[in-house]
Amino acid sequence: MNRDKRQAIFERLRAANPQPTTELEYRTPFELLVAVILSAQATDRSVNKATRPLFAVANMPEAILALGEARLRQYIRTIGLFNSKAKNIIATCQALVDEHDGQVPAQRKALEALPGVGRKTANVVLNTAFDQPTMAVDTHIFRVANRTGIARGKTVRAVEERLLRLLPREFLKDAHHWLILHGRYVCVARKPRCGACPIYDLCEFKDKTRYADEDADTAGG
Repeated sequence: MNRDKRQAIFERLRAANPQPTTELEYRTPFELLVAVILSAQATDRSVNKATRPLFAVANMPEAILALGEARLRQYIRTIGLFNSKAKNIIATCQALVDEHDGQVPAQRKALEALPGVGRKTANVVLNTAFDQPTMAVDTHIFRVANRTGIARGKTVRAVEERLLRLLPREFLKDAHHWLILHGRYVCVARKPRCGACPIYDLCEFKDKTRYADEDADTAGG
């Protein structure tokens, strides 16, 4: 895919959604960090359902430490891997208090040193909470980047690096959100909604005509 196509793709995505953001509910960098840790192998909807009551009683590292791991588990027990996530969140809260005065750091190295925080989580926090032009490549973005031809790569890291290198800089801050939303609602895994795709004519997916035709058949009854 050439630069002109990428430019046109992101111009359309921006026109359709000028101010994209995460579907995780948060008010502070700390709330976002906790929500992203919880979101691994879980839906944003399930995370929001758990964090609303949690953040109502504890939305600072000190407050969650006072809550304790056992009580924290009760708030997040509906989320997959809640035992290990509770342990990591408690350890992260302790590290934030001990090493960062209770504040979420805005540096990758410091974020990735926190328990339960890998590169993807760090990228989400840096991008969403601190407006840094990072690219958190999840399964949706990996699929969309490869399927459309925007940035093909065999690994998550390869796709991340190609996106950062190939995307016009004006789109970098919001590209993560546009791509994840496109993958979540249009370019879905099993049956992409090509007939409803705003970048259909720019996409290089070899089977897009087939899926567009299937959409048309379904719409026709």
